Amino acid sequence: MTTSRYEWLEPGAHEVSPGVHRIPLPLPNDGLRAVNVYAITDGDSLTLVDGGWALEDAREHLVTALGQLGAGLGDIRRFLVTHAHRDHYTQAVALRREYGTEVLLGEEERHTLQALRAPEHRPLAKQVELLARCGAKPVRDAVLAARGGGTRTPDDWEDPDRWIGAATEIALADRPLRAVATPGHTRGHLVFVDEASELMFAGDHVLPHITPSIGFEQAPSEVPLRDYLSSLRLVRSMPDRRLLPAHGPVTDSVHRRVDELLDHHDERLSAIAGVVQCGASTPYEAARALTWTRHEYALDDLEPFNQMMAVLETATHLDVLRLQDRLCEEEVEGVVHFAPA
Repeated sequence: MTTSRYEWLEPGAHEVSPGVHRIPLPLPNDGLRAVNVYAITDGDSLTLVDGGWALEDAREHLVTALGQLGAGLGDIRRFLVTHAHRDHYTQAVALRREYGTEVLLGEEERHTLQALRAPEHRPLAKQVELLARCGAKPVRDAVLAARGGGTRTPDDWEDPDRWIGAATEIALADRPLRAVATPGHTRGHLVFVDEASELMFAGDHVLPHITPSIGFEQAPSEVPLRDYLSSLRLVRSMPDRRLLPAHGPVTDSVHRRVDELLDHHDERLSAIAGVVQCGASTPYEAARALTWTRHEYALDDLEPFNQMMAVLETATHLDVLRLQDRLCEEEVEGVVHFAPA
C-alpha cells in the first residue's frame, strides 16, 4: 500500500521512539502546512523540541495531542528550539508567559532577535535591502506593496531563558541530548542528537521532501549557503541516525537525505554558473534564467514572496561561486554583478 506524502500531517501524538512523540501543529496559509514538535518524556514532565507558531489552532492541537499522553501544557518543563523562525519559536514564548516554561535557543540567534525588536524594524526589512542589491527592483516593489505598513509585535521575539552554545549537553531525566550548531538555514540553527536512541531532531536543517531556505532572517551571516553546506558536511561526518524533521515524515537515514541535498546544491551551482556564462549578470537576471520548484516554474510565474526567496537563494549561490573562484564580482551603483572568472 502506498503511503501518502501528506500522512505526516495527521493530528495527534505519534510515537517515533520509546518516550518520543511527534506532534504536527498547523501553520496558516503556508505551503509547509504543519510543523512537527517532538515531545520527549523527561521524568514526570515533558521536554519539547520546538514550540510551533503562537496561534489558537496550533495551541488547541497541542493540548489535544498532549492529552493523548496524559499530560497538559503545564507539564512541559522546557522547550529546546532549533531556531528563531516564527513557526518554531513564538508558541514557546507564549506558553512561557503563562506557565514559566524554560525556553532554550542557539546563541547565534541573538542577532536576529535584536534586529526584530529594534524600534525601526519593518517586516522583511533585510530582504528588501538585499533585493535592491540583487538588481531585483520589480520583486522589491512587489514585496513592499504586499508588506504594507505592518510591524512585528516585539513580544513575539523575547530572548530565551538560556542561550545554547555550539556543542552543549542537555541533561534530561532519562537521556542526554547534544546540541550541535548547524548554521545556514539561520545563523543560529541547532540540531539535537539523542545518541543512545540514534535520533536527530533536525529542525529545518535537513528536511525529507524540500530544500530549506537559506539565510532567511533579519541578521544573516555573510554567505549563508557556505555555512549551510559546511553544516551538511558536518552532519554527514557524524554517525547516521533516524531523521526527525520539522516538516515532513520521520525517515530512517539522515545521511541519505544529506547526500541528496549536497547533490542538489552542486547541480544548482553548476546551473547558475552556466546562466552567468550565457550572459546573466545580476542575481535577478540569473534567477529569471532558471526554473523553480519541481514544477519548473519561471520566476515571473511565482507570487512575490517566492520570487523574493528565489532571487535571494540565487544570490547566495553566486556568493559561493565567487568564493570558489568560478565567478568574479563587481558592484555598480549599489547592484552586484557577476561574470565568469
